[in-house]
Amino acid sequence: MLRRRSTAVTCLAKRGPATIRRMGEYLQSILAQDWRPTSRYSVAAWVVFYVGFLIYAFSRHGAFLFIDLANLVVHEGGHLLFGWFGPTLGLWGGTILQWLVPLLLAIYFFSQRQTTAFAFCSFFFFENWLYTATYMADARAMLLPLVTAGDSDYVEHDWHTIFSSLGVLRYDTKIAAVVSFLGWLGMLGTVFWLVRKCLNAVSTQPA
Repeated sequence: MLRRRSTAVTCLAKRGPATIRRMGEYLQSILAQDWRPTSRYSVAAWVVFYVGFLIYAFSRHGAFLFIDLANLVVHEGGHLLFGWFGPTLGLWGGTILQWLVPLLLAIYFFSQRQTTAFAFCSFFFFENWLYTATYMADARAMLLPLVTAGDSDYVEHDWHTIFSSLGVLRYDTKIAAVVSFLGWLGMLGTVFWLVRKCLNAVSTQPA
């Protein structure tokens, strides 16, 4: 059998340890930086907003939230974008891009040490999990109205197809419950982190 070696992979393998070391040094340089100062009034306003949103989301009992209009646009864009790489990735692409956009923004603001911007993107990264959980829980029932950016005559329920292909369709509500729980945990954890960061900043200020 004729074996071909990839030059790109060979070069990457040779440079791997140095690349990983530089990435580690870059991460350490970021962690060594202080978070940008934020006034307690700004943090208080953000906390009020987050608490209000959490109450609103809880009162909806898994129903569609106003922010999900934006999530829906990104979700459909993900199908179109990842659809270029094949039907399987196109199917997963809606959720991938929907989660990836706020995650990448959170990573960027983390690198810039911008407290409130990082918290905002992290909070709505986890809020997307609620949206996804609602979609997952509907995999068998398929009662939710569906939107497509492609052919209107061919509308596919993402999670019915995904769970069916994985052989876990009968567990749709259980999987959705776990995803929803983790989403709530992430949102609450983000608010807790923001409050704690503010309190630590206040306590370290000179009297």
